[in-house]
Amino acid sequence: MRVSTVMMFERSVSSMNRQQSAFMEVGEQIASGKRVVRPSDDPQAASRAVGVSQSLASNSQQSDSRVTVRNSLSQEESVLNSVSDSLTRAKELMVQAGNGTLSDADRQSMSTELRGVYEALLGQANSTDGNGSHLFGGYQDGAAPFVKDATGAVQYEGSDQVRQQKVDSSRLMEVGNTGTDVFQTVAAGSGYVAKADTSNAGSLTFTGPQVTDTTADGYGDSYAISFDDNGDGTFEYTINGGPEDGTTGTYDGSSATLEFGGVRLTLEGAPEDGDSLAVGTAQSMDPDVFTTFENMLSALENPLDSDADKAAFANTLSTSSREMDNALDNVLTVRASVGARLNELDTLDTVGSDRKISYTQTQSDLIDLDYTTAISDYVLRQVGLQASQKAFVDLQGTSLFDLM
Repeated sequence: MRVSTVMMFERSVSSMNRQQSAFMEVGEQIASGKRVVRPSDDPQAASRAVGVSQSLASNSQQSDSRVTVRNSLSQEESVLNSVSDSLTRAKELMVQAGNGTLSDADRQSMSTELRGVYEALLGQANSTDGNGSHLFGGYQDGAAPFVKDATGAVQYEGSDQVRQQKVDSSRLMEVGNTGTDVFQTVAAGSGYVAKADTSNAGSLTFTGPQVTDTTADGYGDSYAISFDDNGDGTFEYTINGGPEDGTTGTYDGSSATLEFGGVRLTLEGAPEDGDSLAVGTAQSMDPDVFTTFENMLSALENPLDSDADKAAFANTLSTSSREMDNALDNVLTVRASVGARLNELDTLDTVGSDRKISYTQTQSDLIDLDYTTAISDYVLRQVGLQASQKAFVDLQGTSLFDLM
């Protein structure tokens, strides 16, 4: 094979170009700190690195979501703490109102403070977060969830669905609670509530009801007890509802204890013909803490001029006290739920931090540069380039005419 001068020069230049390209490639890696500067450097590693990068971005987004959810839940927890204080104060006022030595003026003064607690509670129910969204409005968080209608009664106009936010790859967390959850429901196991009909005209009062047997036939049903005057100082009562529907008995007009459906109700005082009582589970009696306040305020503001007025006041106080206890228990239950979600966010933060470390390490293993190896390669490529340049210089000086 004939080796021409042109071929030798071309091969020498090609060799220098290869050495220079390899030298510049290592230099670029050192400058960027990356082993894979462009996908063509290692297609498989580059592809896997893109997936890991997306996982890191998703993990970061979920971390930001947890911050947002934590802020909302922390604000809700603070408001629920204030709500608990308001309900506790209202219950204290109700206990004081049961003092038989109080005058109408004393009860009127007490109603003034109770109304202040009522208005404060309404403000707490319409609390907003830092973005102006109402905490207890559900999806309809742009307007106050609790408003007063034409009669002055508080109505809930928020949504029954609570907002949710993704706080982890497979976890949608409720951001807050609806107003119904907090102010218009009761916790499980709240028992029974008794209410006297507002049209009652007698001096009949009740104590209880007390649960005696949760396994009794009819436990959990609703009941109505009506009274008919026998004309001889006694009354016939009829129990409607449950398996004992239509059961009748005689009440002597002074005191008696009725047992039905696993509950016990103690009666005192004489009813009027047609008076009635309703007994049912707390949930079936349309629980609403604002209605409880309104009933109690009305009872405190009305003077007690007759035995019927005193009986109506005692019955309202008994019912309202039971409902206030249930409302406080429910708020504490909701508050515990908020605390549990806050604890879960802490756990998810820990998991997310560990996941970030793992993803970052994987990404580093795929594309980051090993500087020790890179510097060694850099020196080796530099020597190779210099050798090829020296060879080219020597080749330029090769000529037969120099030997003549």
